[in-house]
Amino acid sequence: MVATLAAVLLIVQLILISQVVNRVFLDGSDLAKMWPWLGLLLLLALLRAIVIGAGDILAQHAASRVKSHLRQQLTNHLFLLGPLYTRAERSGELANTLVTGVEALDEYISQYLPARNLAGIVPALVFVVVLALDPWTSLVLLFAGPMLILMLALIGGRAKALTERRFAEMSWMSAFFLDMIQGLPTLKMYGRSREQAAQIGDISRQFGHTTMDVLRTAFQTSLVMEWAATAAIAMVALEVSLRLMNGMLPFDRALAVLLLTPEFFMPLRQMALKYHAGTAGKAAAERIFEVLDTPEPVVQPAALATNGHPAAIPHRFDLGFDHVGYTYDGRQRPALSSFLLTIPHGQTVALVGPTGAGKTTVSSLLLRFIEPNTGRITVGGTALSAIDRRTWRAQVAWVPQQPHLFHGTVAENIRFGRPDAGQADVVAAAQAAYAHEFIQALPQGYETVIGERGARLSGGQQQRLAIARAFLKDAPVLILDEATAHLDADSERLIRAALARLAQGRTVLVIAHRLQMAYQADQIVVLEHGRAVEQGKHQELLNRNGQYRHLVASYQGGAL
Repeated sequence: MVATLAAVLLIVQLILISQVVNRVFLDGSDLAKMWPWLGLLLLLALLRAIVIGAGDILAQHAASRVKSHLRQQLTNHLFLLGPLYTRAERSGELANTLVTGVEALDEYISQYLPARNLAGIVPALVFVVVLALDPWTSLVLLFAGPMLILMLALIGGRAKALTERRFAEMSWMSAFFLDMIQGLPTLKMYGRSREQAAQIGDISRQFGHTTMDVLRTAFQTSLVMEWAATAAIAMVALEVSLRLMNGMLPFDRALAVLLLTPEFFMPLRQMALKYHAGTAGKAAAERIFEVLDTPEPVVQPAALATNGHPAAIPHRFDLGFDHVGYTYDGRQRPALSSFLLTIPHGQTVALVGPTGAGKTTVSSLLLRFIEPNTGRITVGGTALSAIDRRTWRAQVAWVPQQPHLFHGTVAENIRFGRPDAGQADVVAAAQAAYAHEFIQALPQGYETVIGERGARLSGGQQQRLAIARAFLKDAPVLILDEATAHLDADSERLIRAALARLAQGRTVLVIAHRLQMAYQADQIVVLEHGRAVEQGKHQELLNRNGQYRHLVASYQGGAL
């Protein structure tokens, strides 16, 4: 709408200029009589400037809104896809899509789309006016316009391929840089840092070559369009001048046609200049919508809701796995197969078994990072799939084997367990997790910034902060995935005592890679190839001389 109005104002302005020139220089009109015409021209120029400025502002606002919406949409969708999807992708590439990819849409929306709209509207309006003024010139425009569009399409095809390659290389380079930074200690330890630095140089040079190819193609596109448009304008000027000198065309019409013809080609030339921004935006948009089009984990439709509404949180937290099966994408063997398990309310059940037996899959299903392919999971008799994910996760405290700490203060990281918690509650949680002493020794205590992934803390200190989160959350269901990993013997003893207090009155699932964590559980379940093969208390299972006894013997170095 704005582009159309600006185009109409321009056409009217050019026709008025031709009339003023004709009346002053050919008809001999007094300049004083032309003041109303000149005033009207000034008004039109002012209106057109306002319209163009308003159009630029609206385009920029639209770009900002779209970018903000897409970033929010991408973030929400990644949360819905969960850790299973992000583990299969490179973090640096996803970050590049969220930041650089979305940002590339700015020029696409604010510059390329308006230029493309003008390239469709202005030539059409100018052509109609020229057709009314001089049909012969319209034939030249009718031939030259499609030819320029065809040339733009031919050259633009190469520009599109190069831009897509550049975006892919940028995404790969971002992922590579992130891998190098995160793996810097390993590179230094194995003496591979110089080799990787050289590889980074090679990658940067390749990216630079691709960037130059894109710029060369963009320059060639603009150059060809400029030459072609200039040739077409010269052709119009030649044929109009000949007919004007032969008396076949009035001066005012000839001048109007000569003024309008450059404006016929100007939008096409502008679109050629913005074509690079268009292809970059399209390449980024393709990757963005590839992520957005990734389907969410499938929820069993039979138990989505009760009476069309999500189920309420039950009063008891008995957890049940009823013939649950799950197979990861791309794998033939199921991680869980007809898995049966009951965790009574207020009891602790430990899962043990060899690597790949399905222990982590059980915790991922309970946390609803993934949904079962077959069977169902119940909470207090209610299907877990019928409970809103966010509502359910509010009832669960989770201490993973490798907790993630964010760049921020110690207090902020502990408050992930309960964002509205006061300082006294944070300190109490840290004391319960035996983290208060080392936190006080930090430069700013609880306000010390610990760096990304807790870079300034030891592994044991990071683990204690994760345990403090669980204490602070005080949820009725607790999942411990080897919560005493990375701790020395004294710290492990203290943490086990603290976790025993935390587990009282709660429904607890312990994923035990170090079997000592399972010894005091109410029930121990042995997993093998995705099935529960043994179940009982520690001494009871030892007496059976089965799989559990072999696991304990192996864990204790052959001595029972």
